[in-house]
Amino acid sequence: MPNVRKKNRLEKWLYNAWWFFVTICIQDKITYFWDIDVGADTIRLNWYGKIIEHCRCNISSIYENVELWDFVIMPNHIHAIVFIDNGTNRAIINRPYGTLSKIVKWFKQVSSKQVHETWLQSFKRQKSFYDHVVRNEQDLLRIERYIQLNPYKRKNDEYYVW
Repeated sequence: MPNVRKKNRLEKWLYNAWWFFVTICIQDKITYFWDIDVGADTIRLNWYGKIIEHCRCNISSIYENVELWDFVIMPNHIHAIVFIDNGTNRAIINRPYGTLSKIVKWFKQVSSKQVHETWLQSFKRQKSFYDHVVRNEQDLLRIERYIQLNPYKRKNDEYYVW
């Protein structure tokens, strides 16, 4: 039986406007973005994590209709709440109009290229990404809390591997 990938997008949803919770993972859950001192139980973004942070900051300058509502860089994955507004006047600013897939594709390509330029050729992301359409304000608040607390609960995180 051929390996058939499961569709992970809602059918009939355009993904060009709304609030989305997105998770982008590193292949094989390898820790690339943090320096961790297990003995002192301290964490900080390393050089690669700072590259990811820089690319994150550039998303809104590339896609005028996109705002990152919340964002966290974990050791081997990234969580974000992405707001896409399809009511923006693109003709004035003349920047691309992003759908969720285009935005994530841009982010993954640019950040991966910059990480590879540091000679870390082994850096690979999982194919695709996880997304969740935010249903309502309560769902948004629950996801915000999850993102904000995620670094403190990293040992219980499903993506945590040492």
